[in-house]
Amino acid sequence: MRENSMKLLITGGAGFIGSAVIRHIIDNTNHSVVNVDKLTYAGNLESLVSVENDARYAFEQVDICDANEIKRVFNKHQPDIVMHLAAESHVDRSIDGPDEYNIAKLMFSYQLLVSVIGAFLQIDTYDQPGVEQGKLNLVGALAS
Repeated sequence: MRENSMKLLITGGAGFIGSAVIRHIIDNTNHSVVNVDKLTYAGNLESLVSVENDARYAFEQVDICDANEIKRVFNKHQPDIVMHLAAESHVDRSIDGPDEYNIAKLMFSYQLLVSVIGAFLQIDTYDQPGVEQGKLNLVGALAS
């Protein structure tokens, strides 16, 4: 990798917005991109033809809700940054099937926090009996 460059993992990179972001990064920076996309109705690899042979671009056809595959991708590519763009983005799909829409977002966030990072510490400031208002309260930790 070049000096001052990072490796970005972008979910939903074959979608309209994701592909534009990937093309911009590859064309205008020294950063590398790992595109993770399930290739559903919204994914179109043809929009990435201009970068597909660039050494700084990699594609992984993976369902972001698949914990084992996400862990494999993170272990293989070891990204510095994650940009989560994957979504059931058409409005009518989110209305007709809100569970699928929300589950994809929530499950990836969960897989990222628990499976990839290995631990998640939630810090909250909500009021609890015996806790001084405005003080941080360690609510819990999840370990993989």
